[in-house]
Amino acid sequence: MIEDHSQHDKAAKQAILHNIKKYGFHLALLEADNYLPAFVYSIGLFKKFGQPEIICFGLKTNVMATILNHAHDLIKQGQKFEVNKPYKGFLEGYSIQFINVDKEYYANYLGYAGWFYDDSFDFPVLQLVWPDKQGNFPWDEGFNSDWKFKQPLLDRNTDFKFYEERNLGVYTTKQALEGEPILYVYHNEDGAWQFHTSMEPDINDAKLICLKEITKLDPTINEIYHLQYGWRAWRANQDAEWRYEADDTLID
Repeated sequence: MIEDHSQHDKAAKQAILHNIKKYGFHLALLEADNYLPAFVYSIGLFKKFGQPEIICFGLKTNVMATILNHAHDLIKQGQKFEVNKPYKGFLEGYSIQFINVDKEYYANYLGYAGWFYDDSFDFPVLQLVWPDKQGNFPWDEGFNSDWKFKQPLLDRNTDFKFYEERNLGVYTTKQALEGEPILYVYHNEDGAWQFHTSMEPDINDAKLICLKEITKLDPTINEIYHLQYGWRAWRANQDAEWRYEADDTLID
């Protein structure tokens, strides 16, 4: 598994360098999993043209690739995109807008771009945001609530990165509420979240609280926002890196 990942990583980096040399930029395509939406982002626009990289979420990857290729063509012609301004010509019948991406999100979504820019995240990024079928954007009143988590807005909510409502009820134990570190996290296939301080918590200690309270207790919990349905995460202590695996016991 580690060897396969290493080979994939090497091939991905070679493709990035090849495409940037040949085309001036590269598109990183990340397919949706059973929890998070697909997304696509550019690498090389800042180096080649001095323009921000662009990221887009929630559509089919081939559609997003076409959209970002169009953005690249416009940039080559001298176009400079501005935030909070409608642009036509990207999606038939609809306008799109751009917002700035907070650097707090770079490590979460732009890993290969960070590698390309000398293992740093010192470059600007815009998020291309699309509307619902009525033309409403995610920040507009009346936006289709069923699409809320198809494209996270990366200019805000850095204190809460989960693709959930802040008041979602989650399971934990009194030990976590008393300050013991959360070391075991489970994301059940039915969507339920569990946050525990020990591998085998006592059911008599169970508590139901809002997810936002968990992130307030320990902001590092934000970094496992991406945990898929039917997976678990664990760490040796609060300062250790999270480890992940699919957990058959979480699947009905």
